[in-house]
Amino acid sequence: MPNVMLTFPEGKNKVVTMSYDDGKNADRRLVSIFNQYGIKGTFHLNSGLTETKERISKQKIAELYQNHEVSTHTVTHPTIARSPKEVLVEELISDRKALETIVGYPVRGLSYPNGSFTQKIKELLPHLGIEYARTVKSTNTFSIPDDYFEWNPTCHHNQNLMKLAKDFIGLHKQQYLYLMYVWGHSYEFDNDENWDVIEDFCKYIGGRENIWYATNIKIIDYLKAFQNLKFSADCQFVYNPNAASVWLKVENDIIEVKGGEQVNI
Repeated sequence: MPNVMLTFPEGKNKVVTMSYDDGKNADRRLVSIFNQYGIKGTFHLNSGLTETKERISKQKIAELYQNHEVSTHTVTHPTIARSPKEVLVEELISDRKALETIVGYPVRGLSYPNGSFTQKIKELLPHLGIEYARTVKSTNTFSIPDDYFEWNPTCHHNQNLMKLAKDFIGLHKQQYLYLMYVWGHSYEFDNDENWDVIEDFCKYIGGRENIWYATNIKIIDYLKAFQNLKFSADCQFVYNPNAASVWLKVENDIIEVKGGEQVNI
């Protein structure tokens, strides 16, 4: 039986993703930095707060975040672990509907407002069309999530960001997949007067051929696509029922399994 392992697109074994909350005006500068260095971000928005002067207006959301992902953060940012389930359902479904009307695609992710969640909330999310949810529990590691509804990031951008970035770049073992996941709020760069932190990070981490730069939902979609592959019992061939390609490492070779195709491995 061949040794078959998942890789990221084109045989890469590293991925970088960013996650920023609240949709405040400083997102404009942050998005510009991401775009300059080819970094992909997910932006978690509160649709009920967009008309306040410090936030990106509904009319500007689609254009600003067009190369990134818009995700839900609830309508009004309540502490949902203290809320009735009726409030949770309304906050999430209404936010999804409002944001989907703006961006024109299904909004399927969540950042827990105030970092608040419970096991029961996690169990409810799939029934509300949510496919992943990010916490505020930094791990300082580069692991792939095994619980999509309790996705712990690597770090906040104020937590040893460049040291972790250098550690990440230094990882070389091909038998592992590595994920660097940075979260925060763009307005913190204004408050702390430290835009150089994110600029230096993006300049350092961006533009590398061995790194996949992806939004949160792209990573989830890819991992699910791999889980959906149909292997023969002896792993001599595989069928991909997905629309998108999945890349595999078979012994020392990288194989692309295109959507709708069956490949001998």
